[in-house]
Amino acid sequence: MSEKKLILVVDDDPDLVEAVSMELESENYRVAKAYDGVEAWDRIKEEKPQLVILDVMMPNKNGYQVCDEMKKDPQYSDINVILLTAVGAAVTSTSYTHWDGKKSLADDYIPKPIDLDRLMEIVKDYTKD
Repeated sequence: MSEKKLILVVDDDPDLVEAVSMELESENYRVAKAYDGVEAWDRIKEEKPQLVILDVMMPNKNGYQVCDEMKKDPQYSDINVILLTAVGAAVTSTSYTHWDGKKSLADDYIPKPIDLDRLMEIVKDYTKD
């Protein structure tokens, strides 16, 4: 039997992190958690997950910054990143833009509020052997 794949879930909303983590664990994934961009980057370096589910709008360091740092670092560039974004709805009231999302090096994105079924489909696509 293959080893369980590790997925890092990063969001500043603990309830969302918990909901996504429970869903992933029910699908037999191992889960690491972080609640801001700085903590996320620490976890990535410590644990090297196969996949990162990464919120965009977070304190300390946003998801775009974390994603770009990962993708520009040869040691972590092969880790898939799925961005979680409420930016579409909040684009007029924040400094985040659709352009940021388009130029981001993320592998995929899913809008908030999250459709967990859709998220699980994306996760399974990126974690196939």
